[in-house]
Amino acid sequence: MENILKGKFGPLLIAEIGGNHEGNFEYAKKLCQLAIESDADLVKFQIYTGNTLVSPVESPDRNKHFKKFELSKEQHIELAKMVLAAGKRYTASIWDPSILDWIDPYVDLYKIGSGDLTAYAMIGAIIEKRKPIIISTGLATEEEVLATVGYIQSLNPMYKMPENLAILQCTSMYPIPYTDANLNVMLRLKEKTGLTIGYSDHTEGSKALHYATAMGAEILEFHFTDTKEGKTFRDHLVSLTKEDVHALIEELQVINLLKGSKIKRPTQIEFDTDHVKSFRRGTYFKNDVEIGHVIKEDDLVFLRPNVGLDARNYKGIIGKTIEQPIKAFERIDIDKIK
Repeated sequence: MENILKGKFGPLLIAEIGGNHEGNFEYAKKLCQLAIESDADLVKFQIYTGNTLVSPVESPDRNKHFKKFELSKEQHIELAKMVLAAGKRYTASIWDPSILDWIDPYVDLYKIGSGDLTAYAMIGAIIEKRKPIIISTGLATEEEVLATVGYIQSLNPMYKMPENLAILQCTSMYPIPYTDANLNVMLRLKEKTGLTIGYSDHTEGSKALHYATAMGAEILEFHFTDTKEGKTFRDHLVSLTKEDVHALIEELQVINLLKGSKIKRPTQIEFDTDHVKSFRRGTYFKNDVEIGHVIKEDDLVFLRPNVGLDARNYKGIIGKTIEQPIKAFERIDIDKIK
């Protein structure tokens, strides 16, 4: 079965348009088209309404903010169809369970944002769709992350498999300094869960994404925009453009080449240049030895190239007797020793 958490260029690349459209549908379509052209694996939106996300009583300003950024059901479906028609994959963070039924036909995996890591009812509704899930971990302690993973897996054991559940290291501020990226958390979460791991970036630029990949990130999520010039909404500051994503992909290809294989063995070029032999040491006699000489360790010297008797095997001839003369510094023929 295909692992849809794997990307075309190594890590799965998620271009998160999120709220960068700022409620303007025409602008959302422009960003969507640019994200398609960026060659990211997934184009991602956030689907919500202000009243189903933020209390208008406890946080009226935030409620108004999210209302301003709302797109309609029909608009979200049009964006999803736009992505799929281009041969790309669409996904979304769903912040209201009632949305799931109408968006599910267009989604092959779901993203749970950092703010919903502890929203167990919302998570439970997504689990019912039985599709792979990616969770971001901003704001959370390790204990909270593991508790949410345990909760998800308790509801459906399919999420014990790394192809069905992924965890992203994330810090939920915009932008963050490098000191708050904490990429090592990825390795810790891999060690604790065995699941797919990755990084959701809120730094400026793409350097953190490069290093996350080199450290083993299997998923990279980044905000996406057309330009950062003249923008006031904070998410644009931490976003990549189409050109930035192209440059990222080029860098990923270099990183993948440098990472190479996990299997340690000589490379073909080392064989082709005979370096496996010429750079290693063999065992030689310091002086000419005659018939009947009993070999002592002091008789030996270890020089390149490794021909005749390998330097690792010299102890096997200590105490043995020379049966035919051997000159100093010539390869040792073991047949001349008894």
